[in-house]
Amino acid sequence: MNKAHMDSGDDRGIAAPLLADGPQDANLIAAGKISARLDRLPPTRSVWLLISLLSLGFFFELYDLLFTGYVAPGLYRSGIFTPATPGLFGTSGIAGFIAALFSGLFIGTIGCGVLADKFGRRAIFTYSLLWYTFANVVMAFQTTALGINCWRFVSGLGLGVEMVTIGTYLSELAPKYLRGRAFACCQAVGFTAVPVVSFLSYLLVPSEPFGIDGWRWIVLIGAHGAIFVWWIRRRLPESPRWLTQNGRIEDAERVMARLEAKVEAEFGQPLPPPGPSIPATRHGRFGDMWGAPYGKRMFMMIVFNIFQSIGFYGFANWVPTLVVKQGVTVTNSLLYTSIIAIAAPIGPIIGLFIADRFERKTVIMIAAMMVMASGLVFSQVRDPNLIIVLGICLTLGSNIMSYSYHSYQAELFPTGIRARAVGFAYSWSRFSAIFNAFLIAFFLDRFGVLGVFLFIAAAMCVITLDIALLGPRTRNLALEDIAH
Repeated sequence: MNKAHMDSGDDRGIAAPLLADGPQDANLIAAGKISARLDRLPPTRSVWLLISLLSLGFFFELYDLLFTGYVAPGLYRSGIFTPATPGLFGTSGIAGFIAALFSGLFIGTIGCGVLADKFGRRAIFTYSLLWYTFANVVMAFQTTALGINCWRFVSGLGLGVEMVTIGTYLSELAPKYLRGRAFACCQAVGFTAVPVVSFLSYLLVPSEPFGIDGWRWIVLIGAHGAIFVWWIRRRLPESPRWLTQNGRIEDAERVMARLEAKVEAEFGQPLPPPGPSIPATRHGRFGDMWGAPYGKRMFMMIVFNIFQSIGFYGFANWVPTLVVKQGVTVTNSLLYTSIIAIAAPIGPIIGLFIADRFERKTVIMIAAMMVMASGLVFSQVRDPNLIIVLGICLTLGSNIMSYSYHSYQAELFPTGIRARAVGFAYSWSRFSAIFNAFLIAFFLDRFGVLGVFLFIAAAMCVITLDIALLGPRTRNLALEDIAH
């Protein structure tokens, strides 16, 4: 067994049923060679362009996902929703609005992750973005809580598919030594959506430009992602790993030949020879996600996703409301959260410098403990400056954890089941978030901000132990090498 397999913590022989075996698996052998060719590409402008284009798609995705909390004061102001949630699962409170989104996200990730494995990363990346953009435009013109919640659910379906696809697509286009930084770049670009939507909310939510509620303008501005999607699509190739996996060897060779020619011209010298290739895995069935070594990883990521959403969305979707509960006016709350939101892309920017230097699992655990500590202190302060500083610390911790686990999650499964497995694991964070919205509302109503952050701290303890005890190391290993 070579060092890479030892580092992954798994016995390659255990995964033998999924490995190439005989001449009928020529496609899988070719896929392994394509992977080796991709992994040796130097980080030239063309490689970073692919990463940047996917990052731009992620920007619109996060804008749509995270405007939820920032438009909440506008939904109260328009009289459509109430700040308090009537009953544990009332739908006229803001918790119902959040739950509608995450119900769609849950179904989109758990039921539609297979689409990217079947139809390709490029097509699903494009059409899922158009899907949720259309749904949001319709939602912006609804006048009842039921109408808004229904279309927010439809939007969540498309967002769920998009989230799975972007992570899979990025992990397959980025060379192995660049994966951590690629995900950090993607998240850094994506999380610039947070200060953008926060600042727009500060300007628009308290007002009614041209007689239209400010929150509706926030939603419609995000729909401009549809303008960019076809431009992005023309410049993104299909994943060569996916093409070979599906028997489209000639198409994969054409994509690789064009990419290698561009990279070599930019590099100014011949490309280094590919490293040893490992045959790719066959397209797997649902049951293959539970065989060794994947079952242990799947269990770990399900537990992680259930509890990480409590920390991430417990703050991100409730930050203006939490700040108001600290005794700040609604207008000042939006101002403070705008300042806090500036820190959102800084966490992933830090990742550009540390992502491939440290083990992903170590970074995840440290970030979780940072969220826990910052949140508990946040719940005890009333000074505006301290609220902002601790809000920034919470945002940094959450977003460092986010870019790290998105990269980590995509690395744990082989090409043949990657989108399906990531979608299934990721769906549990969406399932959790459906109920978390109501639980956060419950703790906030009964126990105040301290109760919310005690709930979040307990969740961060669980994921730290989960990753520490069950998580394999992945840094700088080939995708298929990790998978085996």
